[in-house]
Parts: sequence; structure tokens; C-alpha cells
Amino acid sequence: MIPSASVVGMVHVRALPGTPAGQLSPGSIAERAVDEAKTLADAGCDAVLLENMHDVPYLCGQVGPEIVAAMTTVAVEVRRAVRIPIGLQVLAAANLEALAIAHAAALHFVRAENFAYAHVADEGIMLEAAAGPMLRRRKDWSADNIKIFADVQKKHAAHAITSDIGFDDLIRGTRFCGCDGVIVTGSSTGQTTNPEHITCAAKSGTTWVGSGVTADNISTCFGAGAEACVVGSSLKCNQDWRESLDRKAIDAVIAARDAHRG
Repeated sequence: MIPSASVVGMVHVRALPGTPAGQLSPGSIAERAVDEAKTLADAGCDAVLLENMHDVPYLCGQVGPEIVAAMTTVAVEVRRAVRIPIGLQVLAAANLEALAIAHAAALHFVRAENFAYAHVADEGIMLEAAAGPMLRRRKDWSADNIKIFADVQKKHAAHAITSDIGFDDLIRGTRFCGCDGVIVTGSSTGQTTNPEHITCAAKSGTTWVGSGVTADNISTCFGAGAEACVVGSSLKCNQDWRESLDRKAIDAVIAARDAHRG
């Protein structure tokens, strides 16, 4: 889907209608998302990932029809505007909704929380793994072309429930449940991912890094075995996900990727 040592640029979609910070119409939100996706694509990102991060605080495990409708509008417009692969995540753990949106908009992949194993997130307890329902719906919809990348020990969460399971076993179990790749992260947005976790995950298959990637450490992530790095905060002004894109920061990350590729 994307080449080795890839940069997946984040598009943090503006707050959607009905959420606490929501102010814009779906059309206006889509226009902003398109502008950001074009900037990332033009700068050399290998893919983009759409995420409703400004909808904080998030619902747990599902979202309403207004969110599905608005995110579909965004996804369709971005798909029309850029030619690189596009992925989608709908927070928090609204995985079936994300898969449906991706299918309707002809996107390429989704990022799934709670794909395997229970955990406690700031949205609440996520007990039911998403793998079974997601894979069945994907089959029912003839949407096997949409890849599923699953978080392991997801950020912004406590994992005491699975504390007796080693990290390598969590990786193994998540892959066993049928994802197309795993995503490893730090403890929260912008926090560096443990290189040992990257190497552990990469031994058994496709592995992406999902937090804390910067121009300074992206080569380390690739060297540890990551096939792709999802980059968000470090592409923004002041390295803050809430801010606007910073073209100089984007160029620095792309240059570091190119230097690693040689």
C-alpha cells in the first residue's frame, strides 16, 4: 500500500457538529481537511490519516449518525483531492463506524483501537474487542481492500487488565485476531515510542509507530523496524496538535525520512 520507511501525516479534523467544540459546518470542516491533506501530500508524505481529535471528550466505542455523516463528507472530499493513500480513525474506538466511512469513501485503511484485549481509557472501560465484529463486517461489505492497523497498548489508557501478558504476547495475540498491521505508541499523544517495543513488534510483521515521531528520531523508528510512522504533533506549529501545520516542520520530517532511505 505504501513504501517502506513511510510518513503518514495526520489531519486532525476540526470539531464536528454536535461535539463540545463544534462550530463549523461539515462543508467548512471538509475544506480545511482538504487544505491540510494537500499540504501534506505536496510536501511528500506517503499517506494521510484523518482523525476527529478535536471532538474531545470522546464517546466510548461508538458515535452518533451526525459524526458518521460529517466524517464521510470529509473523507469523500479528501479522497477527491489527493492521490496518496488515505486512512481514517474515529475516536474513541468507533471502529465499525470508521470502517463504514472508509468503505463509502473508498479509503485505504483504518486505525482501530481496542481491536484485541480490554483496557481502561479516559473514555471509560473498553471490554469488548473489535476484531470479531470488524472482520465480519469487512467481509460482509466486500471491503477486504481496506487494511486494518490495530493499536497495541494504546496511548491515553491504563493496561492493568493485561499486565500479566508480556508485550510480545500482546503483539502476537493482536496479529492472531487478524489485523493487517500493528501500531505501537508512547503513553500519550506526542510521547516517544519505546524503540524496544518497535523492534519486538516488527519481528512478527508490519509495524507502524503511532506517537512521538519527530525529525530527530524518525530514523531511529525506521531503524528499529517500523515500516511507517504516523506523524502529527511534530508537523504543527509549536509541536502542538491543536495548532496549524508548519511547512518547515513538515519539510524537516520528510528530509529525515529521505536521508534514512538514502
